[in-house]
Amino acid sequence: MTFGEKLSKLRRERNYTQEQLAALLGVSRQSVSKWESGTAFPETEKLLRLGALFDCSLDYLFKDDASADPQTSAPQGTYLHLSAMYFERKSTRLVHGVPLWHINIGPGRVAHGIFAVGLVARGAVAVGLVSAGIVSVGLVPLGLLALGSIAFGAVAGGAIAVGLLAFGAIAVGLFACGALAIGAFSVGAAANGLYAALGDRAQGPVALGKSESIGEVFRHIGELLPQDREQVRLLLEESTPFWLRWAAALFLIFL
Repeated sequence: MTFGEKLSKLRRERNYTQEQLAALLGVSRQSVSKWESGTAFPETEKLLRLGALFDCSLDYLFKDDASADPQTSAPQGTYLHLSAMYFERKSTRLVHGVPLWHINIGPGRVAHGIFAVGLVARGAVAVGLVSAGIVSVGLVPLGLLALGSIAFGAVAGGAIAVGLLAFGAIAVGLFACGALAIGAFSVGAAANGLYAALGDRAQGPVALGKSESIGEVFRHIGELLPQDREQVRLLLEESTPFWLRWAAALFLIFL
């Protein structure tokens, strides 16, 4: 078998299209087509990537030997084997040109699919150390819904959470809830709010604290009475911009 025949066989065995293989290698589909037809030959870097991707030796790829086993054709030490450095699998089904799912775990590799899992992942649902997606989970996630150690999102939850709606040990957002909460409306052990704050120690124009309260417009320490809650509601209704009414309504739930 020639190099091109072996490449075509390995590609089909892994259920890759020429377009998908080209995307993995960072080349055009036409390049893959030329390699398989024998009219062109990949450069050394691409050969190394092919050997790692298909878990085979370079000796197997080079030699015109139909009976050779891609795993054992070369003596030990004569080829570069990278399979232990990464793991990759992907769906053959594409949605708008993107794999339905893609698992790509290894240094310097990015998982990209509707569902993506990797050290670095991006997709509608992304899971990784660094991830970006509509739903994102990881060490540092970014998304509409982000859950992780340091989370950035419209709704963010984590040890450190930054978002429109933030929940975490340290939370920063338009509505923030956490041990240390900083936002337009904040709820937490130590809460600092641009409009209102509720917590053990609260600071803001409307400040409601259990042990300490610093408020320029309204301040209260201890349990709130029904008339206190109504006064707070009226104050927030008067002072909150229209586009933040949702955050004010959420804040009132915690009273």
